Amino acid sequence: MPRLRPTTALFASALLLSCSLAAQDTSLHEYLIDGEPWKEAAAGYAFTDGLCVDAAGNLFFTDVKSGKGIYKLDAASGKVDLFLDNLPGISGLQIGPDGRFYACHNREQRVIAISMKGEVEVLLTGVKCNDLVVSKAGHVYFTETPTLSVHLITKDKKHLVADAGRVQKPNGITISTDERTLVVSEHGGKHVWAWRIEADGSLSAGAPYMTMWLPVGKETASGDGATTESKGRYFVTTELGIQVFDPTGRLSGIIAKPVADGKVVSCEFAGKDHDLLYVAAGDKIFSRKLKVTGYFR
Repeated sequence: MPRLRPTTALFASALLLSCSLAAQDTSLHEYLIDGEPWKEAAAGYAFTDGLCVDAAGNLFFTDVKSGKGIYKLDAASGKVDLFLDNLPGISGLQIGPDGRFYACHNREQRVIAISMKGEVEVLLTGVKCNDLVVSKAGHVYFTETPTLSVHLITKDKKHLVADAGRVQKPNGITISTDERTLVVSEHGGKHVWAWRIEADGSLSAGAPYMTMWLPVGKETASGDGATTESKGRYFVTTELGIQVFDPTGRLSGIIAKPVADGKVVSCEFAGKDHDLLYVAAGDKIFSRKLKVTGYFR
């Protein structure tokens, strides 16, 4: 465990204190259901990614390599349709507090906002964005993996590089249930980082707060997509499976991948009760019913 600077140590202590009433389990039994396996939810794609959810529990996703736009998996029927066309190459996706999609349009090297009718607003260009999250306050945070950077687009559309050069290939990104902590996984390392979110949306006191388990003989965990559960646990897709951390940063366990030798790159809670954990796994999407629900902001 690295030595923490005073400001970082204070942040870590405050984070631990704020989580005193939240989930602090160390067992998968708290949320896995016996006899509930992974189930195939969608198939026939090239590289699924960008899972996000709306209030009704409908799942939205993209096919980064060969998809046409944003797809919708209906919470009631399970049917999949192309929801918005002519938006190929999106890697990160979330619905913001204003009801619009926010997207890392990786193919076009830009961050955009998209209305439910498909109207596009360009927020930022010239960035190789990977994944993003939008706070209730309207701040957009996104990862830029090649430059080792975490960015912020404030609610009034100012762009800041919030952190650079420290996170090893920043990838998945999510936010705590109290909206005070930003969390980012390393694709090129073994840590999940955390920052304090200040009142103006800026980040401070960043530190490698959680440690992912590594595959045998490897030095990187391939941390990828991330999401937050309603009691504050962080779910992070990795080469070993979906690693789950409680709010204090302890590893609760690892949920096995739907396909043992396959990959999982994105995860999200959806379904009408928000208790289905969905994962993007190459050409398919799988779901698994859990005892817990996702955090929907």
